[in-house]
Amino acid sequence: MGSNGNVYQDVIESGGDYGVKSANVEGRSCLRLCGSAGARHGMTSNSAVHELLECPVCLSIMHPPIHQCPNGHTICVVCKSKVQNSCPICRQELGNIRCLALEKVAESIELPCKYHYLGCQDIFPYHSRIRHEENCKYRGYNCPYAGTECFVTGDIPFLVAHLKAEHNVDMHDGSTFNHRYVKPNPHEIENATWMLTIFNCYGYQFCLHFEAFHLGMAPVYMAFLRFMGDENDASKFSYSLEVGANGRKLKWQGVPRSIRDSHKTVRDSLDGLIITRNIALFFSGGDRRELKLKVAGRIWREQT
Repeated sequence: MGSNGNVYQDVIESGGDYGVKSANVEGRSCLRLCGSAGARHGMTSNSAVHELLECPVCLSIMHPPIHQCPNGHTICVVCKSKVQNSCPICRQELGNIRCLALEKVAESIELPCKYHYLGCQDIFPYHSRIRHEENCKYRGYNCPYAGTECFVTGDIPFLVAHLKAEHNVDMHDGSTFNHRYVKPNPHEIENATWMLTIFNCYGYQFCLHFEAFHLGMAPVYMAFLRFMGDENDASKFSYSLEVGANGRKLKWQGVPRSIRDSHKTVRDSLDGLIITRNIALFFSGGDRRELKLKVAGRIWREQT
């Protein structure tokens, strides 16, 4: 996937099984009156308490401090500023009245993870829940597209469909690939980034990135692979990338990084195949005025 007039051609050698893993999306709401210190698995429901603690604006369980209007309607502290201090139900001024009784109820119960609709079945004491949600394995992923800033989040099947429909990213099946990156004037490239392809293999998806930036004063290109999933699954795979011509070859072998790490994080860590502009032009042949760089690669599952 190119930008600023960039063109690439690809020849794919595919093989291996593929598919899409999706999380269980059947979640159930629950609250439990309890004083446990750790997470529990499984869910019960108490719709009356749930409705009592649900903010009328964001429809989420309210976090203390909980504010109320003179008529007793409650709202969470986050949404209080959004409604400009006016009760969304009766339009009375909210002021700074706190509902201490409801705050004590909120602090005495266990709550489901807010990602229960994506498959998380654990429930937590009020304050532990917030810490868990920051690292919950079921939380959504940020869109991994690197060509433009995109704020879309979701599970992997949703993001795969989003990348195809909204970013026109190519999809290929198989664990081996060849890309030919072509740029008429390589000296125009300044901090450019592309997501070339998403690969389906071994039942997972992998994103191939190609970036141009300066490493110190030297202009370089970098190719790397990211895994569409969490780091623990990414670590089960390895990949290799290579470029070459004229009997020479430059090769990289590494472990794909999870899309939990942004493409900028991976680039700044230099965790990929780095090619200086001079070497890239040497591999391109000819008069060195046009970049014609073939990037070949392979993905495989490590034996456990």
